[in-house]
Amino acid sequence: MTHPSKVTPSHLQRAAYVYVRQSTFQQVLKNKESRARQYDFRTRAVELGWRPEQVTVIDEDLGESAVTSTQRSGFQRLVADVGLGKVGVILGLEVSRLARNCSDWYRLLEICGPTATLVGDEDGIYDPNGYNDRLLLGLKGTMSEAEIFILRARLEGGKLHKARRGELALQLPAGLVYDREGRVQFDPDSQVHDAVQHVFESFRRVGSALGVVRYFRKSGLRLPLRVASGPAQGDLVWVEPTLARCLHMLRNPRYAGAFAYGRTRRRRGLPAQYRLPPEEWKVCIRNAHPAFITWDNFLANRAQLLENSPKYRREEERLPPREGPALLQGLLICGLCGRRMTLRYHGRRDGLRPDYVCQKIFTERGGQFCQYIPGSCVDQAIGKLVLDAVRPASLEVAIQVFEEMRRREDEVDRLHEAKRQRARYEAEMARRQFMLVNPENRLVAEALEREWNERLQTLQSAEQAYAEWSKKRLNVMSPEVRDKILRLTQNLPTVWSDPRTSPRDKKRMLRLVIEDLTLIRRGREIDLKVRWRGGAVTETSIPVPPNGIEARRTPPNLLNRIAEDAHFYTDREIAERLKGSLSGTGLPLTPALVTRIRREQGIAGLADHLRQAGWLSAQQATETFKITRSALMNWRRKGILEVRQCGDRTWVFKVPRENPPRSQQGVPFASRGLVRTTIKHLDRGGVV
Repeated sequence: MTHPSKVTPSHLQRAAYVYVRQSTFQQVLKNKESRARQYDFRTRAVELGWRPEQVTVIDEDLGESAVTSTQRSGFQRLVADVGLGKVGVILGLEVSRLARNCSDWYRLLEICGPTATLVGDEDGIYDPNGYNDRLLLGLKGTMSEAEIFILRARLEGGKLHKARRGELALQLPAGLVYDREGRVQFDPDSQVHDAVQHVFESFRRVGSALGVVRYFRKSGLRLPLRVASGPAQGDLVWVEPTLARCLHMLRNPRYAGAFAYGRTRRRRGLPAQYRLPPEEWKVCIRNAHPAFITWDNFLANRAQLLENSPKYRREEERLPPREGPALLQGLLICGLCGRRMTLRYHGRRDGLRPDYVCQKIFTERGGQFCQYIPGSCVDQAIGKLVLDAVRPASLEVAIQVFEEMRRREDEVDRLHEAKRQRARYEAEMARRQFMLVNPENRLVAEALEREWNERLQTLQSAEQAYAEWSKKRLNVMSPEVRDKILRLTQNLPTVWSDPRTSPRDKKRMLRLVIEDLTLIRRGREIDLKVRWRGGAVTETSIPVPPNGIEARRTPPNLLNRIAEDAHFYTDREIAERLKGSLSGTGLPLTPALVTRIRREQGIAGLADHLRQAGWLSAQQATETFKITRSALMNWRRKGILEVRQCGDRTWVFKVPRENPPRSQQGVPFASRGLVRTTIKHLDRGGVV
């Protein structure tokens, strides 16, 4: 295997890399001869002329597949050193050791060309810059990639042929086991069976996988799991509920009694697999074994999970209920263009308020919003409509709610009791094993005693958890709570407006009876078209609520009252007469506020009305009677003129039609004709 014409002194000045790889850890443990053959290339490198200290062995990728280079750090280091010109030759048992992928193989050859790096295997040394050698290396790479596909096709073909008969033994989820004849049966452990059944019942009730996890954690329950590999393969363990575990159970068709094969597929270049819809599975045999749920329930659960995930939601599908206060999120359809309406929130002092927007044209084409509708008024109208529709069945709902709660609590109680029984059994078995051991064998006795103590602690934890649950259940299912539930459900509006009823619960209640809604805004009205679950349609209209400025304006009826009373009363008297009324901003009416409202709305006050009737202001009176302001105030105090106070410092004076008063300078006030004229005027029935 010496090729002096290809190995030049420039190659010998650089390092020789020996690449060692096996695909799986099983091959690493058992196929020792193959690994030894690969390490022997260190000797071959020395025979070709490299010194022993120049030979570098890369064996970091033992146990890694060559289908891709993403997980092979050794191969990546090899390619990097080749690109830096550090490598004179790459030695490997065969091309399949370096790559099972043509893209990785040809990329390595492209880098070897400019750096003049040789490639060698058991058959010889090749120069990637030579046409014949490059052609041969390319054929070997293609055959290596084809070989892995052929091997996989043979293995997959045999598995698929057996799977089509439903005889392929696959790993079963918790709750199902193989019997002696290889048939699938329910797990004989009743605790496992009840726990799995409770997962599906909880999902039917709460409607989300995360809700199931929260419910199980709140109830102190665990999920069963069969160990798939390792020394404890096949053992049953109880684990904390997680979202991934619940999703695995809800998506598994084995729980629906179906044998399924080929449910996932891997795309070339992507490390992760993706799930296929049921109609694209390679094998799907229904009613193959006992089931926890029906096939229709499995499809409904799968559809619910897809609906809960916005990642897989199509445009025409509605959104799942979320935490926001908007009740109709994901249910609205624009009546103008037929698209799904989206949601926007804006903050107010009392919290978030929703707006329903049809913005598809705006976001995709830069056009205008199709519709922009305030959400609070629509939510209130739909809530009232739903309450009126379901109110006749409230008593029956009350009974069903109570029975559902009682049945749910009984199920959790049964699971806790099964957990106690299992812990008690395991503690008793540990005690028996400890009692049977020879006391002189202290090594074994200490291990068994430690295991017995652990079982006793587990039993104590189970007893404590059951005691806490029993106390909690006693409080929940007390007669007082039962009567409260009945009272609340008989008055459904009270339940709807109760602060403990979250927006998500309201949305879920709406989705039980409403399929979707269509909105059209026409001027100052909003037309609603509700499509119920049963197919019935209800149409109604509601007024558009006032905007922020309009909502803060003083009500028209209050303005009319102020305008009417201003003919006869002062602002202080009007405020007293309208005591208890509020302005548009929610403030109580005060004399100053009445004055400000009049001036802003252009409403004439009492002084203006009296001046229009001929009364004079203080300035006009002094000019008319040619007296000073102090003399005018003196006349007011003496009652010579009829006066009306229209404000704190506002006075108006009425001029008598007959014998108007006049000024008499130099005459004592008591003897003036002005006084006599005024007295005669009073004697004739005049009013001062």
